[in-house]
Amino acid sequence: MSKRIDELDDAVDPMLDVESAFESEEFRFGDYAIEDYFTLVIFWALIFVVSLQFFTRYVLGDSTTWTEEIARYLLIVVGFAGSALAVRKGTHIMVEFFYRYMPGWLGRIVAGVAEGVSVGFYIAMAWVTYKLADRTGSMMISVDLPKNIIYFTVFAAFVVMAFRGIQRIVLRLRATRQ
Repeated sequence: MSKRIDELDDAVDPMLDVESAFESEEFRFGDYAIEDYFTLVIFWALIFVVSLQFFTRYVLGDSTTWTEEIARYLLIVVGFAGSALAVRKGTHIMVEFFYRYMPGWLGRIVAGVAEGVSVGFYIAMAWVTYKLADRTGSMMISVDLPKNIIYFTVFAAFVVMAFRGIQRIVLRLRATRQ
């Protein structure tokens, strides 16, 4: 027989996890990796550039020419650096629906194969972006910087993703042996 919602105990309270998300924990630098701090710095630079663009366009009435292009490139860097962060934490988008209906051993195998395929993809994309960056010689339009800076940054993000993916596979293999 099912219980009424007001009869449920705290162990199955659906709001328990939501409430715990708002509890503040002590900040520890060791909980974060170098890519987290890099992403944070680039994100704040993006906020500064977009705020400067807003201020010059709507307050001063004359927008600076370089802010839109730099904001676009910073957003690209934040996206790829954030992807490296997601690989480290294992929070990339995936379909968890099928894992519920698989036996535990099969779900672990499928998850391991998926992580292996992901690492292969990261390595392939790192190679492609390196070749693209190496062949790109054009300059940015509004700033006198080479465009390949962005491509090399994306290359570095894919390398970090591959490294973090390999770390996750190694940790998964160690956990299954114990």
